[in-house]
Amino acid sequence: MKHLNCLIIDDEPIAREAIADYCKEISFLNVVALCKNVLQANTYLENNQIDLIFLDINMPILSGIDWLKGLKNSPFIIMTTAYEEYALDSFSYNVLDYLVKPISFERFSLAVKKANNYGVNEREKEVLFLKSEKQLKKVALNDILFVEALQNYIKVVTVTETIITQLSLKNFKAQLPKDDFIQTHKSYIISKYKVDKIIGNKISIGPYEIPISVRLKKIVLHSF
Repeated sequence: MKHLNCLIIDDEPIAREAIADYCKEISFLNVVALCKNVLQANTYLENNQIDLIFLDINMPILSGIDWLKGLKNSPFIIMTTAYEEYALDSFSYNVLDYLVKPISFERFSLAVKKANNYGVNEREKEVLFLKSEKQLKKVALNDILFVEALQNYIKVVTVTETIITQLSLKNFKAQLPKDDFIQTHKSYIISKYKVDKIIGNKISIGPYEIPISVRLKKIVLHSF
């Protein structure tokens, strides 16, 4: 499962820690920073990729709503506030959800699952084009089961077809999202989301069995 890198912005230390503690209980959330105001957040966003922001509204210097108005290429935003009256205004800025303090874990869990589902849907839209049989074939990354190296070619096995294309495994791997695909062997790359089971030195994906090399086994097992 791909992790969502999270930023928590709240001027109250107890509130920041409460959200961080909830995040620790959700496997796909990865808290990368806690900020006490939006200026700290601006500094962090300049050099880091963030997928999800938990944003308080009533803060010194600049409110969460005012900051949101000027935010470009915004990641997912979940508002966390004690004030219900700002809900309608916040949703006009494409806020994903609006949580009123005190926030229960059940309500928090529903909000972050929404963010994760949006992320999965976006990954499903990702495609690449492979040259095969004198044509370019569109392949959805979400449909790929595994890739096998065949000398100067690779075999891309998807849920619906098998495509042979003249490309090295190394060059193909460079086009894939690192969090979604794993190299299990010098000749194989698999989609971690398609794995049914791992037995010994083999991975089962539907009717296929893909080998795991001794050199890569530790890395493979730690990827799940």
